[in-house]
Amino acid sequence: MGYTEDILNDIRAQIDAHPEPLAEARERLDLVRSSASGFKGALRTYASGSLAQRTFIHPVGDGDGGLVLDRRIYPELGPDGGGQTPRDITSQLCGLLGPAVRKVYPQARCGTSKRGPKLTFGKPVDGQDPTVDLVVALTRRNGSGLWIPNLEQNRWEASDPERHVTLFTSGSSALRQTRRRIVRLLKAWNKQYSQPGFSSHNLTVWAWEFVKPGMGMATGLRVVLSSAAARVASGSATVDPAGVSPNVRLLVSRDVAARRLRTAADGVTQALANDGDRQAVQSALSKVFYAYVADSSASGLGARIAVLRQSAPVSTTALGLGGAAMTLPPTRAFGDGHGVR
Repeated sequence: MGYTEDILNDIRAQIDAHPEPLAEARERLDLVRSSASGFKGALRTYASGSLAQRTFIHPVGDGDGGLVLDRRIYPELGPDGGGQTPRDITSQLCGLLGPAVRKVYPQARCGTSKRGPKLTFGKPVDGQDPTVDLVVALTRRNGSGLWIPNLEQNRWEASDPERHVTLFTSGSSALRQTRRRIVRLLKAWNKQYSQPGFSSHNLTVWAWEFVKPGMGMATGLRVVLSSAAARVASGSATVDPAGVSPNVRLLVSRDVAARRLRTAADGVTQALANDGDRQAVQSALSKVFYAYVADSSASGLGARIAVLRQSAPVSTTALGLGGAAMTLPPTRAFGDGHGVR
């Protein structure tokens, strides 16, 4: 193992979720799922997203899950029934979940997100207060997957979050571990921008597609970034691996997305090409993970200035400063952030 893996592990130490809020998020999701099981017509509940896939990074946000309803109990509900939209059933479920969760968390409240009830708890742990998003889902009469709500447009959409978890947690223990670490690194890289270019789901799909058995973390990261860059630049789509949802969407223009991916891929490639030279590796990775790695080369001052100009708070570690670690507020946001993306 060379310096590239070493420095990527240093980044992981900064970005990995803290144990206490992560455990709290799991407990809260378990509580909400257990409460939802008592809802009329409940078939099953499930965990999904970063919590089920073990790809959370710091800070811990929302735990995702779902409640699958029996369409026979709700014959008017959804595209396979009478066409009834999801808004009313979501409100009814909130009416059950709010009081049930408040028995354990007196300050808890139930509102809504895009996909269903959103539970807030009002009880921070380690400065974090994980929420729970619960999807109200229906089995589909034709085809695999589920109907899930889009409450913003008050309609149902096809998806298969349970299948996604099965796919993204498949493979040998070594492959799963490598893939999880790469997804976390990709999330941290993407999060550095004032306008992230990719959803967490998109990054996870790419890691599932491109990381192969036997790849180490550094090589796998390079392969994901370079393969994704080539796909985006060519105009090709990233399809839903479960074959249910529409193609995965970018959050920025295709040109910007391709440029960011290529710049990051080039940085990791340069690091691996100089794997025995710590300063060269650190300099290369500072152009990719500029919020987490200081450029130790003579030209590193410009990179540190660019880090200070980003919209997110900056650690003194990222600036290469000694002494006790501190977080510095941003100076101002400069649109697309650091350098050329």
